[in-house]
Amino acid sequence: MRTTSAVIGAAAVTLALSACGAPSEQAAETENGGGDVLTVGVSPVPHGDILAFIDENLAEEAGLDLDIVEISDYNTPNAALVEGELDANYFQHRSFLGEWVENGPDAELTYITDVHIERLGLYSESVESVEDLPDGAEVAVPNDPANLARALGVLEAEGLITVDPEAGESATENDITDNPRDITVTPLEAAQLPRSISDVDAAIVNGNYAIEANLPEESNVLAWEPEGEDYVEAYANGLVALEENADDERVQLLAELLHDERVLEFVQESWQGVVLAVDGDGNVVETGGAADEE
Repeated sequence: MRTTSAVIGAAAVTLALSACGAPSEQAAETENGGGDVLTVGVSPVPHGDILAFIDENLAEEAGLDLDIVEISDYNTPNAALVEGELDANYFQHRSFLGEWVENGPDAELTYITDVHIERLGLYSESVESVEDLPDGAEVAVPNDPANLARALGVLEAEGLITVDPEAGESATENDITDNPRDITVTPLEAAQLPRSISDVDAAIVNGNYAIEANLPEESNVLAWEPEGEDYVEAYANGLVALEENADDERVQLLAELLHDERVLEFVQESWQGVVLAVDGDGNVVETGGAADEE
């Protein structure tokens, strides 16, 4: 049976999981003939919705018992995984995971499989096109390193700025080498961007937060993130586990279910191109959603 807990910090994760036992306790229960629950930490949207669909439609038949723990920030899920409070998490792309591992505790985390891509979008409440942005416009962007560089790439693709190519995935606003329209780039915490959109001329927002705030329906979409050769490799969100648990049968079963045709169709129908499904071969599943027609 699905159990969803809305949590904010690591302490709250611990509290939320205490009732059902940490993964190590669950493993002990399994050895003694008890339950075999897979506890997965997720961002609420779309990750939580995708796992909820699996739990309600596929998991029982497949013999998988899921405990879905919703976590509303980007800082907690990996820490909770390292601490043994989760068996796996599903909220991040490889670039974010790489940054976290480089700057975080000494832990071996393994990226199991790609599931979907949340397209970055340039949204505005005050203008209807990139051309309408005034000189000196303020554009808010995510402040975490992986997504900041990604957001700068959106602005560069639209001809608003030029970024030093040597900066690569570590690019920040300080690596802007040409800014003919004097754009002010303001990094903010990703979760704050939808709430800040009315205070700036435009904002580049991660797909999950844009969906939660109904930005694709309520704001003007000025541009979508361009898709390059390494788009899936760099930015697909996927299932992550400790290296020692990568071959856990439950984790591998969930990875298989995440690529079930019914799940791919659910993603396509639910988010109409703002979220792009990725199949088991690592290919973006084509969609005819409205977002692709922009």
